Amino acid sequence: IDDLEFVELNEHTVAGVAIEQMIKPIVEGRSAGVISEAGVPGVADPGALVVEACHRKGIRVVPLVGPSSILLALMASGLNGQLFAFNGYLPVKPLKVLERKAQQEHQSQIFIEAPYRNVKLMEQMLQVCGAETRLTVACDITSPEEFISTRTISQWRKCNMPEIAKRPTIF
Repeated sequence: IDDLEFVELNEHTVAGVAIEQMIKPIVEGRSAGVISEAGVPGVADPGALVVEACHRKGIRVVPLVGPSSILLALMASGLNGQLFAFNGYLPVKPLKVLERKAQQEHQSQIFIEAPYRNVKLMEQMLQVCGAETRLTVACDITSPEEFISTRTISQWRKCNMPEIAKRPTIF
């Protein structure tokens, strides 16, 4: 591991020169990989920028099998795994629109939030969503502190909110 070089790619990395610098060793014939601290590179993750740059340069991209918190949450939810949509970070779409789509099309709606906003998002869902809407909260998946629970909104309203502040969570 001492011979490996790690370069950080995050939401603040500016596409262009920084990404080109990251793939320069690959262009020069070295092997490289994209890893993610939680989830899968390229899915709700800035790793897609590196993969896109590799495709532009004709560099072969090989996805490796690994855990995806998004799919693990869906698997453990008991919700419709045949028809679902991953919406990424929620603020772009109103909760009521997603709830209506879930009801009308029987489609599971999967979304994430920045960990420091988890509690606020859950509070909003408890205020806005209908009592019979089912909500899965999947937090710290595959860790010893893992929490996964599916309940109706009315059930969530009656219990203590799970401790999800600043923890990777899928809704």
